[in-house]
Amino acid sequence: MKAKIIVTGGAGFIGVNLCRMLVKLGFDVTVIDKLTYAGNIVSLNDLSGNQNFRLVQADICQRELVTAVFNKYNPDAVMHLAAESHVDNSITGPEQFVRTNVNGTYQILESAHSYWKGLSGKSKDKFRFIHVSTDEVFGSLTSKDAPFTETTPYNPRSPYSATKAASDHLARAWMETFRLPVIVTNCSNNYGPYQFPEKLIPVIIIKSLNNQAIPIYGSGENVRDWLYVEDHCSALLSVMLNGVPGETYCIGGNNELRNLDIANMICSCLDKIKPRNDGAPYSNLIKMVSDRPGHDFRYAINSRKIQRDLNWEPKEKLETGINKTVNWYIENLEWVGVVLNRK
Repeated sequence: MKAKIIVTGGAGFIGVNLCRMLVKLGFDVTVIDKLTYAGNIVSLNDLSGNQNFRLVQADICQRELVTAVFNKYNPDAVMHLAAESHVDNSITGPEQFVRTNVNGTYQILESAHSYWKGLSGKSKDKFRFIHVSTDEVFGSLTSKDAPFTETTPYNPRSPYSATKAASDHLARAWMETFRLPVIVTNCSNNYGPYQFPEKLIPVIIIKSLNNQAIPIYGSGENVRDWLYVEDHCSALLSVMLNGVPGETYCIGGNNELRNLDIANMICSCLDKIKPRNDGAPYSNLIKMVSDRPGHDFRYAINSRKIQRDLNWEPKEKLETGINKTVNWYIENLEWVGVVLNRK
C-alpha cells in the first residue's frame, strides 16, 4: 500500500499542486487547512470524490483537532506547508504570521511527536515530518555573493522570513531534543498553476489581461531564483521517500532573473498568446512603484546537495514554465475571479 500522508496547508498554492501529484501517484492524502483567503477548496474540487483524498478544515493552532486527525488517519508522514507567506501582508499585519508560522508549527510538531511516540517497529522507523520552508530565512544576497546552501547562516529581514526562521528552528529542535524524524527544506520562489493572485507572476499576468498598470517595486533590479511548482513538489516527494532525518535540503530552480526581466518575459509571452486589442506590447503597462521596506535584493539557491544525495534536479526551463503558467491563467480566469472575490 502507498503511504498515508497528512499535508498541512494543502489548499494553498504549493499544497494543491503537491496533493495532486501525491493522489495521482496513489498516495492516501489528508489535507489540514484553515481555508483562509489563500487556501481555496475550489482548487481541490476535482479531488473531492477520490477515496484516497480528504480535506479537514481546521486551524493547525488547535492541537486537539489536529491530534484527532492524526489518530483517525494514521499517517506515515507529515508534509507541513501551512503558513502565512505574503511578505507585504507580514509588514502590515505581522501578528497573524507569528500565530500561524510559529505557534502553528509548534502545535503541529507536538501533535506529530505525540502520535509518533505511540508508533512501534517499522511504522515508527519510517515516519517522517517534512518541514517546508523558504530561502528568505537566509536574508539577502548581493550580486557577487555565492548562492545559499544548507549551511548559510540565518538572517531574516521581514516579519514573514523571521517567523519562518523561527519555525525552522523549532522543527530542528524537535529532531534534536525529542528525536522526531524531521527533515527541513528551503526552496526558492515558486511559480505555476493555482498561485494566489497576490504574488508577482500572477499579478503580472492578471494586470496585463485586464489592461491595468503592472506594478514593479523599485527599479526592478531585485533578483529571484524561480522554481516551477511541480519541480518543487517532485523534490518534496524525493525528500519524503529518501531524505535523511535531521538533514536540510535546499531546493532551487537554477533560474535567477531580475523582477523587471520576469515581467518583460511574461509580457512577451502574452504578446504571442493573447495580443492586446490595440496591438501595443503588454510591456507598456509596466510601472515602477515605491519599493517596499526591507526588500531583499537577491535570493539564489545552490541545490547540489539534493541533486547529489537524492538524485533530484529541476526539469522545467523558465521559458517553458512561464508559457505553461500564462496559458493556465488564461484558461482559468473563472478560478481567478472566485479566489479574488473570497479575499
